[in-house]
Order: sequence, then C-alpha cells, then structure tokens
Amino acid sequence: MIAIIDYGMGNLRSVQKAFERVGYQAQVTRDRGQIASARGVVLPGVGAFRACMENLARYELTETICRVVRERKPFLGICLGFQLLFKESEEFGMQQGLHLFPGRVVGFQPNDGLKIPHMGWNRIEKKRESPFLEGISSGAYVYFVHSFYVVPEDGSMVATITDFGGPFVSSVATEHLFACQFHPEKSQEIGLRILKNFGQFVATH
Repeated sequence: MIAIIDYGMGNLRSVQKAFERVGYQAQVTRDRGQIASARGVVLPGVGAFRACMENLARYELTETICRVVRERKPFLGICLGFQLLFKESEEFGMQQGLHLFPGRVVGFQPNDGLKIPHMGWNRIEKKRESPFLEGISSGAYVYFVHSFYVVPEDGSMVATITDFGGPFVSSVATEHLFACQFHPEKSQEIGLRILKNFGQFVATH
C-alpha cells in the first residue's frame, strides 16, 4: 500500500485518484503507524511552507517522515512536499524545513516581465537517469504552480531542470526517492507515467 500523508493541506484526493488510474492502491492517512508500515510514502503539498511545517508538527508527523526517508523507503514528494525536504525556505521570512537534504528554497524574482507564480505547462530537461523517469524524454511537458523553487547543495541529486527566467531544479532523485516541483497528478500522460513508475518501484522494493 502507498500512503499519501494527510496533514490538512494539499491536493490529496487528486493524487490518490491518479494512482488508482494507473493501477495502484493509495490511502490518504495521517496515522503514523500506517505511514511507517506502508510500502511507499507520498508527501504532496499545496500552500505556504510555514503553515505546512506547523501542520506536520501539529499532527506529529515530522519524525515519521524523516524516519521513512532515512530508512530508504520509496518516497515521492510533490510541489511543496518537495520543498519541505530541504533545510530552509525564504518564503515569508526564513523558515526551517525537514533538514533531510542540504539546500534552500528561494523565490523567483519578478524581472523581465516574468509572471509569478510560474503557472501552467513547461518542459523538463533530464539531467540524469532514474527509474522514476523511465519512459520520460527530455522536452516533456508537465504542469507547474509555484512561486518558489529548491536550490539543492548536492548537484548530483538533480534529475530535471526547467527554464523560467533561467534554469531551476524541477526534480531530484536518489536511489529510493523522487521529488518534483511540478504536479504529476495534473500532468496528464507524462504525470501518470511518473506515478506508475513510482508504483512499480514500490512493488519491487
């Protein structure tokens, strides 16, 4: 079973339905035992960084998330759920994240006519191969809605970049984790392929 973490924010049901479309059972839960025992874990996210961290603390989910990532359980972070994995965010003043990876979250600068938030379809350029991106080509379009992006300290994590007033990191990957700034559940065929890849990875690890 894939656990989708419910911390009172985010597009939980749409993520769950997208997994169901590609043939994988996913359960929305904030039960720490269910999350810890799940075969794979998804941290989605829509909203403000600080409010999300406060909700994770309120529901006592912070340590559970850190534990499943450190135990190398298959893990998928989406949008804000990607940003939270890093040390800190400058959104509305410096905010502390989960500190699972070194790096910070910074905002796009409104220059040269750049419209913020970055909203709509944009391309991803693959920087490394990953089982989570199997069957996905450079130049594929995915759907974004965000005003902030991650700057990881470890460049070897970077899986894809995207251009919006300059290149930014649109996803990272490790051997067991994939986290993306875009929304797979809103990215039609490409997004469903990524969720299917994640489901297959969960089933075989």
